[in-house]
Amino acid sequence: MELENFEEYDNPVLYDKENEPYKDDIPFLLKWASKIEGSIIDLACGTGRATIPLASKGYQLIGVDVHKGMLNEAKQKSSKLNLPIKWVEQDCTKLNLNIKTQLIYSVGNSFQHFLTNEAQDGLLSSVNKHLELGGIFIFDTRFPSKEELLQPSTEEYWKSYIDTETQKKIDVYTISHYDALNQVQHYTTIRKILNTEEQMVDEIRTNISLRYVYPKEMERLMFENGFEILNVYKDWNEGPITNESYAMIYVCKKIKE
Repeated sequence: MELENFEEYDNPVLYDKENEPYKDDIPFLLKWASKIEGSIIDLACGTGRATIPLASKGYQLIGVDVHKGMLNEAKQKSSKLNLPIKWVEQDCTKLNLNIKTQLIYSVGNSFQHFLTNEAQDGLLSSVNKHLELGGIFIFDTRFPSKEELLQPSTEEYWKSYIDTETQKKIDVYTISHYDALNQVQHYTTIRKILNTEEQMVDEIRTNISLRYVYPKEMERLMFENGFEILNVYKDWNEGPITNESYAMIYVCKKIKE
């Protein structure tokens, strides 16, 4: 994972305010967790958005992330709940946990943070090394549709939300530029903080770059790294993928070392 590609995660509290409510993937992950025994690894776990709900159901979780600040926030949250999650600060492309498991997952489109072919291979090699033969790897990534890639390079309104602490409204805008040669979208996210009179009182800007992978490209990538793709879904409700999809959810099985 690119170490300079972290601006979006340097404020873990803000990250949680914007992302903690998202729970669509949890029932799907719980369904797969119920099929296995032993520890489960959450790669690029961040502040534990998907780690903590599984641990709270009694599963043994190992959360791995390279970002110290995000992990510290995860540790605080899990300690308040007395959950025995093992949090590990490691690069997911050079994983060394001394364990083999039946289930590894990486959600929140974390797969897109691995920007180069070498980084993707490093991630998948790490996953393969830590999975038992027949073990399952689940991950999601955005579908590279025309609408997704050809977003405006000018400021575009995305969403608004109310900060739960300050009660201030925050309007979120994005600027994007797609580098087709490298299949990388460069995003700038602009958060405009408003007072009660709807006047802007502050602004936060962050940058992030995300790699897009096409379905046929993914088939070759997974096979070459020792996986069979069992299913590809358009959402966590297991809807079939189409040309109009926004996401690709992969369930893969390790078939060779």
